[in-house]
Amino acid sequence: MGRRALITGITGQDGSYLAEYLLEKGYEVHGIIRRASTFNTVRIDHILSDFHSPDTRLFLHYGDLSDSGQLDNLIYNIHPEEIYHLGAQSHVRVSFDMPEYTGNITALGTIRILEAVRRSGIKTKFYQASSSEMFGDALPPQNENTPFKPCSPYAVAKVYAYWMAKNCREGYGLFASNGILFNHESPRRGETFVSRKITRAIARILKGEQDILYLGNLKAKRDWGFAPEYVQAMWLILQQDKPDDYVIGTGISHSVREFAEKAFSYAGLDWEKHVRIDPRYFRPREVNNLVADIGKAIKELKWKPRITFEELIKIMVDYDMLEVGLKPVGEGRKIVEKENFHWTKFHENGKV
Repeated sequence: MGRRALITGITGQDGSYLAEYLLEKGYEVHGIIRRASTFNTVRIDHILSDFHSPDTRLFLHYGDLSDSGQLDNLIYNIHPEEIYHLGAQSHVRVSFDMPEYTGNITALGTIRILEAVRRSGIKTKFYQASSSEMFGDALPPQNENTPFKPCSPYAVAKVYAYWMAKNCREGYGLFASNGILFNHESPRRGETFVSRKITRAIARILKGEQDILYLGNLKAKRDWGFAPEYVQAMWLILQQDKPDDYVIGTGISHSVREFAEKAFSYAGLDWEKHVRIDPRYFRPREVNNLVADIGKAIKELKWKPRITFEELIKIMVDYDMLEVGLKPVGEGRKIVEKENFHWTKFHENGKV
C-alpha cells in the first residue's frame, strides 16, 4: 500500500475527483460518509469495489462532522498520513436559511477534526478547504494577504475554520494548510449550484422537458475553474515541506450572465428566450466580484490552470446532454481527452 489518506466530503464533487486522483497515485483512501436510507455514493460508485477483496484501496466509514466522538475514533484507528477536509454545508444561499446548522458543520466540524488530530498525537498533514467567499466584498484581485470580509453565514463559518487551522498550525505545530479555492465547477457539481443549474437546464430544454430557467443575480462575477485541476492543487499543497495557505483560481472573472450566454450559445439556443429572474434566488448580501491572484501558487506549487472558462462550459453542457440521452455537441469530450485527465474522463455512459 502507498500512503493513507482520509477525505471528508468524499461523495461530493471535489471529494470524488480527489479520491480518483489519490488512487491513481497509489494511495489507500478512506472516506467519511453520512448514513442515509438511500444510496448517496453516485459520484464514486465507479471506483468502489468489494471491501472483501485484498486489492481494495478505497474504504468508506460512517461518520458525521457533528459527532466528535466518532471523528476521534476514525482518525485514531485509520491513522491517515494526509487528511483532506472537504466536508461542509457548502451552499451559500442555503446558509442564510440554515445559519446555525452551517456554523455547526462548516465551522465547528473543522475544529472537531483538528482536535481529534491534536489529542491523538498522530503525525498527519491536514488540508482545510477554505473558500473565496471568505473575501466577500473585498476589492479584487484577492490573494493570501487580502483581509476577509465575509458576506454570508457560510463565508463566516469558513473564516472560522480557516483561522482554527492556522491557529493549530502556529499554536500546536500541526501541519495544517488552507487552500482558498475560487469557484470550481464540473459535471459533478451539485444540481442546485448555478453553473450546473444552467447546463442541466439547457439539456432539459433541448430534450423538451423544460422551457424556462429561473436565476438570481446575473451581475455577480466569479473566477470559474475546472474542479479536477483544483484537486491536484490540494494534493500539491500537502506535498510542501512546510504548511501554508494558498489561493487557487484562474485569475479571470466572468459574470453569471456570461456563463448563461455562452452555455446556451454553445448548445445553439438563445438564452434570453429561456432565462427569467426570480428574486428568491438573490442573497440578503451579494458578493459582486471575486478574482484570484494566484502568483504564490504558480511560484511555490508550480500549479496553474489549463482549462478555460469557455472549455469548462463545453465540458459541462456536453455531459448534461449525454445525461438526458442527447448527442452532445462534442467539443467538451475532446477537451477532456486532449488535456489527458486520464483519471477522470468521459466514459461510455457519459460520466466524467
